[in-house]
Amino acid sequence: MRGEEEARAVADGPPDKIRTPRSVRVRSMNLYRRYFDLVADGSKTIEVRVQYPKLRDLAAGDYIRFTCGGDDALTKVKRVARYRSFEELLDTEGHEKVDPTSPRDQQSTAIRRIYGPEKEALGVLAIEIELVATT
Repeated sequence: MRGEEEARAVADGPPDKIRTPRSVRVRSMNLYRRYFDLVADGSKTIEVRVQYPKLRDLAAGDYIRFTCGGDDALTKVKRVARYRSFEELLDTEGHEKVDPTSPRDQQSTAIRRIYGPEKEALGVLAIEIELVATT
């Protein structure tokens, strides 16, 4: 399955596992409205997460269904990069890919409000995504 057919099969299926000609893993993640809207319009291409144990095996080719309220945005993971700190991530990836509407210093502050230093110590993930579909 490719392109539009693949997107439809993934978008219409259950959020945990979908059987297509090959097994496709779909993870669900919640987002604040502000960040969800950026994912849904395709302008946010890097999602920042802490490297919790459940995300250690996240890889290119996986799908992430981002949710906010009753809205969904299905994305495909293009790449996963690991960093020691949020600062290193923003410097390397470019803050405009994380949030094209905010300057770097505001992004750093916002990320630190969401994740404290004990979470950052677990490691930081830059998940490069591409929008597949919105519902």
